[in-house]
Amino acid sequence: MILREKLTVMQSAEIERNLRMLAEKIIEHCKGCVESLYLIGIRKGGDEIAVRLKGIINEVTGFEPELGIIDITLYRDDVLTLEQPQVGATEISGDVNGKIVVLIDDVLYSGRTVRAALDLLTDYGRPKAIRLAVLVDRGLRELPIQADFAARVIPTSPGERVEVVLDEDRDKERVVIYAIEEEQD
Repeated sequence: MILREKLTVMQSAEIERNLRMLAEKIIEHCKGCVESLYLIGIRKGGDEIAVRLKGIINEVTGFEPELGIIDITLYRDDVLTLEQPQVGATEISGDVNGKIVVLIDDVLYSGRTVRAALDLLTDYGRPKAIRLAVLVDRGLRELPIQADFAARVIPTSPGERVEVVLDEDRDKERVVIYAIEEEQD
């Protein structure tokens, strides 16, 4: 498989604006209950976004929500087909029971990652509610899962891939659509 860069849809300044907009949507939805927020990022994409959203929510409201990071590898429906799954740490320090959990990922596509994350979360307790926040919703769902908060909706085709590149050097950040091409023998 070869990825050919097709289009850059967001760069650093626009990513920052969209993260602020996402945080504002979450705050607006949780009027009067921001103290119950528990942000949980899905590792390898949603984790850095969750950290940034926590900072923005703290800056805007003065309240610092709890933060967790989860790795859904062992909850994937295709885990048995993976040759050597690389499992990262799940870091949930605190009680999710009765909390409003905002599950955070970079790109929403088939819905399978979110389904796995929901399965994992039930092992940690029973939140009052679970909401889904994503930077990019690219459509093409395979499961009946929708984002409650999406910064951008970018329709794509199955022959494309969306990558979010976040970096310590924020000037290099971007969201890119790639065309997937088969290798020629």
